[in-house]
Amino acid sequence: MTFQTPPPMPPRTAPEQVAFDRRELGVILGLYGRMVAAGEWRDYGISHLRDVAVFSVFRRTAEHPIYRIEKRPKLRQRQGQYTVVGMDGQVLKRGHELKTVLRVLERKLIRAVD
Repeated sequence: MTFQTPPPMPPRTAPEQVAFDRRELGVILGLYGRMVAAGEWRDYGISHLRDVAVFSVFRRTAEHPIYRIEKRPKLRQRQGQYTVVGMDGQVLKRGHELKTVLRVLERKLIRAVD
């Protein structure tokens, strides 16, 4: 009686996740710090999912996010991988450069300080 060994299983890899890199987080957290100092924002959350990374901004801890900063690499060649989404789900700004997209929130900071 001969035994055959089963074929080797392919190595199991963890599902890929989209994440913000250090430079992107530096830009986002710089804006976040200025908005906290102005008293506009109080908390944040970061989600790294398979297709999108999301930085959510909260006015209070137990609320829904007032803004979501999303990174979707699949849209890089089309309208841009960065998006700022408002509380109601409306896209406020979309583009290829993170700093340019975040300007829509910078304007809100200028209004809050004035």
